[in-house]
Amino acid sequence: MKSAYLDCFSGVSGDMFLGALVDAGLSFKELKKILQTLPLKGYRLEAKREERKHICGKRILVKLEGNNQEQRDLKTIRRIIQQSGLSAAVKEKSTDIFEELASVEGRIHDRRPEEVHFHEIGAVDSIIDIVGTVYGIERLAIGSLFVSSIPLGSGFIRSAHGRIPIPAPATVALLKGVPVFDSGVSHEMVTPTGAALVKGLACSFGPMPPMVIQKIGYGVGNSDLSDRPNLLRILIGSDQTKEMVETVAMLETNLDDSSPEWLGYLMERLFDAGALDVVFCPVHMKKSRPGVQVQVMSQPSQRDSLMGILFRESGTLGVRFRYSQRKILNRAMAEVDSPWGKIKVKKVMSKDGSQFLLPEYEACREIALKNNCPLREIFFWVTGLNKKK
Repeated sequence: MKSAYLDCFSGVSGDMFLGALVDAGLSFKELKKILQTLPLKGYRLEAKREERKHICGKRILVKLEGNNQEQRDLKTIRRIIQQSGLSAAVKEKSTDIFEELASVEGRIHDRRPEEVHFHEIGAVDSIIDIVGTVYGIERLAIGSLFVSSIPLGSGFIRSAHGRIPIPAPATVALLKGVPVFDSGVSHEMVTPTGAALVKGLACSFGPMPPMVIQKIGYGVGNSDLSDRPNLLRILIGSDQTKEMVETVAMLETNLDDSSPEWLGYLMERLFDAGALDVVFCPVHMKKSRPGVQVQVMSQPSQRDSLMGILFRESGTLGVRFRYSQRKILNRAMAEVDSPWGKIKVKKVMSKDGSQFLLPEYEACREIALKNNCPLREIFFWVTGLNKKK
């Protein structure tokens, strides 16, 4: 499998994403053939070579034959996807993206997801963009997609709901937990379709990971911006490390009025809610008070829920947050035969490709209690397996 980096220096839309994949090597002929298995009629798919600021790329156009921009609800879109000749994985991921869109639109308009009637999102071109992009990721064997921070525009745009602010409400909601910044451009830089695709497909947001670049593609947008080329760039290559880089949210707050009992309960609540790590550090605070700094690491999508726990359970009046990158070794759970029966361990892949085993605390603890033997004996036995290789 390959890695890819989506460089969103000019934002992202569904047609730009699909165009970048085609420019990077996705066969347009195969793309058209598979998309023709969708029960959608009255459109023609075209790919044109165009330039923006003297940089050339592929622009994908969906030409309608007559007025085919009918409203479609989530049930209809599910049926369209399921009746296609796409792989099961592409069907599932495409459906997941539309379900997230329906959930977001439902919250905005105070309706259940099944009651949402899509306008722009349910149009033929948006269905083609989403399904085609998910298919393209699979067809190009991209196993990990990394995405840059997302530039947002400003101003207003006309939609089926009338004049709405940029970024559109659906776009903002979809990018919750994603690092964004103000591009300074009065233009729609990110469409709801583009936001849904990067949120649904990316494994991490931030800097480009180490890779050997093999292919480069540019997807062309439909505008000519004054300060930058309206392009989306994708870099596809081989991963040069057995490590994985991912974006995490870091939350911090300083406390000088919480009892140790409350802090212990706070840590339990944070871990139960999905925190990746929770650390308490002693600090010296104002008025010469000893205090505790609480550091929480989480997935970006969990930032707000964990921040809510910090406010409720610690009594803090403010929580700092930032996005950071962490590099982790690939690992998986495995079972090995031991003198005490089957035992779960972590199988970790090191940088040079070799593997080693690490004890899993809860599994070792259970065996130690069941057999009335020292916990360290179980740990030493597991780590000893690495010396026997």
